Amino acid sequence: MAQTTLKLEGLTCQHCVGSVTSELQALPGVTDVQIDLVNDGVSTATVTSNPTPSIQQFSDAVAEAGYSVVE
Repeated sequence: MAQTTLKLEGLTCQHCVGSVTSELQALPGVTDVQIDLVNDGVSTATVTSNPTPSIQQFSDAVAEAGYSVVE
């Protein structure tokens, strides 16, 4: 199992967290998603997976929920 940390922009509430979590969990190989919500800042998502999706797959999933991955 590998862990990937993503920095997320635009999340402001638990509904946002739920939307992103659902999209990330739908990716093949993802077994767990933990999001640390930072209001009006950059939140972090720790994704456990095997195999690990590509950064593009992670970005697309987050975008599908209406948010963005930042560097």
